[in-house]
Amino acid sequence: MNGYMGKILRVDLSAKKLWGEPLNEEYARAFVGGSGLAARYLYDMVDTDTDPLGPDNPLVFMTGPLVGTPMPSAGRCSVCALSPLTRIWGESNTGGFFGPELRFAGYDGIIITGQAEKPVWLSIVAGQAELHDGADLWGSDSYETQEWVREALGEPKARVACIGPAGENRVLMAAVMNDHGRAAGRTGMGAVMGSKNLKAVAVRGSAKIPLADLEGFKSVVREIVKGLDEDMAAMSLQLAGTACYVDMALMYGDMPTRYYQQGEWEGASNLSGVLMVDQYQNKNTACYRCPIACGRETRAPSYGVEKVDGPEYETLGALGSLVMVDDLEAVIYAGHLCNLYGIDTISTGATIALAGEMFERGILTPAETGGLEIRYGDVGTIHQLIKMIAHREGFGDALAEGSAALAKRFGVPELAVTVNRLEVPMHDPRAFAGLAVTYALSPRGACHMEGDMYSVDTGQGPPFELGVVPGDRFETTEEKGRISARQQAWRNLYNAIDLCQFQNPGVERLLAALNSATGWGLDSGDLMTLGKRIVTLKRMLNLRRGLTRAADRLPALLTQPLDEGGTEETVPDVDTLLSGAYAEYGWDPETGQPTQETLEELGLGFTVAGQ
Repeated sequence: MNGYMGKILRVDLSAKKLWGEPLNEEYARAFVGGSGLAARYLYDMVDTDTDPLGPDNPLVFMTGPLVGTPMPSAGRCSVCALSPLTRIWGESNTGGFFGPELRFAGYDGIIITGQAEKPVWLSIVAGQAELHDGADLWGSDSYETQEWVREALGEPKARVACIGPAGENRVLMAAVMNDHGRAAGRTGMGAVMGSKNLKAVAVRGSAKIPLADLEGFKSVVREIVKGLDEDMAAMSLQLAGTACYVDMALMYGDMPTRYYQQGEWEGASNLSGVLMVDQYQNKNTACYRCPIACGRETRAPSYGVEKVDGPEYETLGALGSLVMVDDLEAVIYAGHLCNLYGIDTISTGATIALAGEMFERGILTPAETGGLEIRYGDVGTIHQLIKMIAHREGFGDALAEGSAALAKRFGVPELAVTVNRLEVPMHDPRAFAGLAVTYALSPRGACHMEGDMYSVDTGQGPPFELGVVPGDRFETTEEKGRISARQQAWRNLYNAIDLCQFQNPGVERLLAALNSATGWGLDSGDLMTLGKRIVTLKRMLNLRRGLTRAADRLPALLTQPLDEGGTEETVPDVDTLLSGAYAEYGWDPETGQPTQETLEELGLGFTVAGQ
């Protein structure tokens, strides 16, 4: 099967059984790989009553057909399950080297069910899988765990995905960590892994990935690499990583500040990528076969830390401007703590910011927080809260449930800036109206990686051939909603291929690479169909979990205009945008459900009975 290893590893932790099975070729052809293929497998394995932290919730590691090939920036891996934070489809994605190494070890993916009686870790070396006693690892941070596993395995070049204390304690925003500080951060996949008493997965191998047309593939890869050398966005990322976006975000009003309620703040300029590179950077780092090298290794000497992965733009926002911290080194250290404990920086920062807002309004007092005064800009308390969340200590136990649960617990659900209980990331739909569709309809909850309209409307590599064209960033027409839906489908295809979104070779070259790898003979229209099929399958899974049209919304705070900054006092007309998006997808505008005709056209007729 060209483009695939052709094998899935199944693990039943309850029965202590491991076995390989052939990859379902029909599934792969229809859903490609990554989160798309994971969703197809998951759909058959969960129902309305499946507990996200129960043994019946599958934890899926899945790669795409270009992962581990010479294709630049194709080094990612999807980690999927029902989310304990949102209770619907859960999906996260990580870079580094774990995904390619899983393929070299002989598998396209791993599907893990059950619950081990005691802590274990899993190794896959040259196709051979084995479970190991993990009792000595339990309680270790993510960095210690990766080093320990490599040493125990006798494979210094093994790639390890693991959880830290946050995952062990089933913190609902816990991440799965790999390659030191790379993170599958969102939707609590680390909590799912912890609920299974699975501490780590180590992979090592040297298998070759079969390609349908090796010479054709090499030719298109050369073109793509040459294009990256001339790509201005790629150059900026190489210079300062995702932190390069800080200054642009401030200009557009796209960097949320003071819990999404302030449009301008002078202190935010202290968080810029230029300053980070100048004052705290050690070196660039890169994922597998990536010439961009957008990763950063930084340091926080005032805190005694000489090696920190990141911070990314999202961390600078969530643990910087959102909580009103303008001390760059303090933000770097906060990000380091999240990596160490294995916890999502976006949800962590947003939940702490909510607690600060509630404290300022008098909703929270020291009586509820265990004596803590949670205030904007209080670096020491923020660092302390990260540790408390990861270990579920004191008031950290309440924060570990996420923003929506915290707001509901204290009677102010309207203050939760979430969509389907997932915290909104560090891009504001008041700055780029198309993000209203991105957030409202993202299958996993508010997600900037499933329809990055800030990239589209600033001209950063949109797929023009598929009808995704830049325009007025404040436009709230039905056509804008359609464009946003197309971009969402396009990025869902990216997440199925497991290709980094900073690599935008254009539709023609990506199509050539995919066809050369698989031999499928797709055309550009097929790419959009694949993306829409994947989005719609995830939608059907969520509907089965109880999602309704009423959930397609923005949180209340994001419907209020800001009287300063780059958003120019605008708010998106969500209903108009959604009308366009529903029409583009073929979903009923009244119910939000895909029509039967749409399901049949997309080959999703099997979902109707199980809806």
